[in-house]
This record gives sequence, structure tokens and C-alpha cells, in this order.
Amino acid sequence: MIEHIIPLLMVVCLLIGIFSGYPVTFVLGGVGILFAFFGGLPFAFLKIGVSRIYTGVIENWLLLAVPLFVFMGAMLDKSGLAQNLLYSLERALGRKRGGLAISVALLGIFMAASTGIVGASVVMLSTLALPIMLKENYKPELAVGTIAASGTLGILIPPSIMLVLVGDILQISVGELFLGAIVPGLVLGGLYIGYIVFVALTKPSHTPVSTVRPAEGSLALALLRDLFAPLVLILTVLGSIATGTATPTEAAGLGAICAMVLAAFNRKLTFRTLSGCVRETGNTSAMILGVLVGATIFGMVFKGLKGDKMIEDAIFYFDFSAYGTLGILLLLIFIIGFFLEWVEISFIVLPLFAPIVAGLDFGLGLSRDQQLLWFAMLVAVNLQTSFLTPPFGYSLFYITVVAPPEITIRTIYKGIIPFVGLQLLGLSLMVL
Repeated sequence: MIEHIIPLLMVVCLLIGIFSGYPVTFVLGGVGILFAFFGGLPFAFLKIGVSRIYTGVIENWLLLAVPLFVFMGAMLDKSGLAQNLLYSLERALGRKRGGLAISVALLGIFMAASTGIVGASVVMLSTLALPIMLKENYKPELAVGTIAASGTLGILIPPSIMLVLVGDILQISVGELFLGAIVPGLVLGGLYIGYIVFVALTKPSHTPVSTVRPAEGSLALALLRDLFAPLVLILTVLGSIATGTATPTEAAGLGAICAMVLAAFNRKLTFRTLSGCVRETGNTSAMILGVLVGATIFGMVFKGLKGDKMIEDAIFYFDFSAYGTLGILLLLIFIIGFFLEWVEISFIVLPLFAPIVAGLDFGLGLSRDQQLLWFAMLVAVNLQTSFLTPPFGYSLFYITVVAPPEITIRTIYKGIIPFVGLQLLGLSLMVL
């Protein structure tokens, strides 16, 4: 127990630093450097960390996919294509009870497979759909819950920035992660739609029939036209990866170019749009890269101080079965998700938990990479839940920024509870 005091203090200092509001990048790197000296690690140890940052982060070809996917999502968000698709879906389903909410969930699935950026998806859905749902007298809790949950699918359904980073951390194929995430993402989307249908059947007053008068023109042609752009983008990115034509990084480049072409066809490719997308890409990429650099230093020092051994000893002390151990790890990630963002959880927790999971015997005859792929999918769904759980669920904050004054934080918290339950149901199905 005595040999674990220093790594335990390191974790405590990390949590204090994060909750103080200081930038996570500097907290991770600063705590790592301080404890390297405090723990008596040689100065040469930090030199190794510098070389690891350059070879493992700066020169990592795979991580180039991150800014490209961010740019692709930002360009599609500003192109106006999502707005057109929502109107067409609303025309198709608006005359059914709960149809507007189902349209929002379907749009969330399509945008998730096109952008991969949660913030953009949630803000866009809130701006487009929330005023209409409130005007149509939808239950406010159901409206905000549907928007928040559907918008977060972008972090799971490929192309997903999170899957790129998880694949790099666990050293498994990002292409296989992309293919593996399609079914879980669609299952969660199906659970959301199923819940909306259930509410429509049991509580009709919460999901009134739309009173919006349908627009003129062929609905089928409008749907085909508005679905064309997202489908082209999805097939360009995922199709090139699935067929082995392109690596995830090359597919991200194709997606970025395709998004610009689609924006040009929609007459939205202006200098202002382009500069805004570049600025957004730079900010998001810098944040992720900064956290990755800080996490590299923290993780290296933590392992140098036998912190990984401390976690293994703590977990195996209770002598759970393989599934019991997996349940404990997923529960820890779920609880941590109440307070930290997925970027910090991925870089801090995954390197520590992955060796434990790789060594467990689930009796399925899986290889190490297959077992880690399955674990990565479970973690991805779990991390998606972190966007929805109070008090620091980022999707909830995004809605707060753009929601009208009558939508209080209490309303948002109440509305998200059923969807968090659906997330946990989806996670349980994946474990089974």
C-alpha cells in the first residue's frame, strides 16, 4: 500500500487541478512534471517523454484525420443541407403523432454519419427544431431530450473523431472501429425513436400532431434531393474505408473535399464560410492536440511511478470474474463521465484499463485485438453518455446557450434522464 501513495496523490492532484477550472492540458502536463521530480524519476525520463510526444503525437499520420474530419463537419454544418433535410423529414412525418420528434432523431443519425462533431450537431438541431417543437406544444422535456441525445450520436457513428483517437490509443484499426460502430450507433438511434413512439402512444398530449401546412411539390423528390448530399458524404468516407480504397486519414481528406463541393452546389461556399470553418478546425484541433500532449506526459510519469500496477491491484483485489471486472471498469468510466469530457477520459483512462481488459478471459475465444475492439465499442457508447449526464454534460450546455428563456436547466436535466437510461440499455445489449 505504501508504494501506491505517490501515484494516488498524483490522481488526487489531477482531479483538484481539473475541478479548479485550470486548462486540462496544463494540468495534465504540469502534474506529470511535478510528480516526476517528486517521485524521484531521473531527468532523462522526461527527455524520453519529449521524444515520445514528437514520434507518437506530432508525427502521427493517423491523427491528421482529426482536423480533416472537424473541417468536414464544420463545412457541412454551415452549408444549409441539414436545414433542408429537416424540412423534408418534417413534411414526411409531421402529420403523425410524434413525427416531428422522430424527424429530429432521424436527422441526428444522418448528421452523425456526415459530421462527427457533437457541438455542431446539437446546436444545429436546437436552432432548427427546438422553436418548432415548442410552438407545436411538444413536452419541453421530450423536445430537449430528443435533441440532446440525437445530437450526441455524432461522437459514436463514424466518421467519429473519438474513434480515431481511441484507435490510436489502443493501437487497433480505426477502419475496423468505424465499421464496428455503425450497428451500435443505429441501435441507439432506434432506441430513441422507439421511446418517442412509446410516449406518443401512452401520452399523446406530449407529442401533438403538427399543424404546419405542408409545402408544395413532390415530397419524394424533395427527400431524394435532400438525402443526396449526406449519402454522398457517407459513401465517400465510409465506402472508401470499408472497401480498403483509402485509409481513415485519406478518407477524411476526401470527405473534406466532398463537403466543400456540396457547399458550393448549395451556394454556401463563401470566403466567410471557409474562414469560419478553418478557424473552428484550428481551435478544436489545438484543444485535442494539447490534451494529447499533456496526457502523454501524465501517463508516462504515472506508469513510471507504478500507477498502472496500483489500478491492477485495486481491481484484482476483489477477485471478480471477467465480466464483473469489465462491469467495474465501465461503471468507473460512467461515473467519471459526470465530471470530465471524453477527450480527457480517453487519454487518461484507456491506456490504464486496456491492458487489464486484454488479459481477461471471457470464454469467447477472441484475440487480443478483437477483445480490445469490443471493449472500445463499449467505451465509445459509455463516453457518448458523458455528453448527457449532469452536471457537466456538454450537450446540455450547448442547448442552454441557444434555448429560449422558458427552457431552464432543470427542464433539460429532467428531459435527459430517459435517454441516459436508453444509453445504458444499449450498453447492456452490447455487453450481452
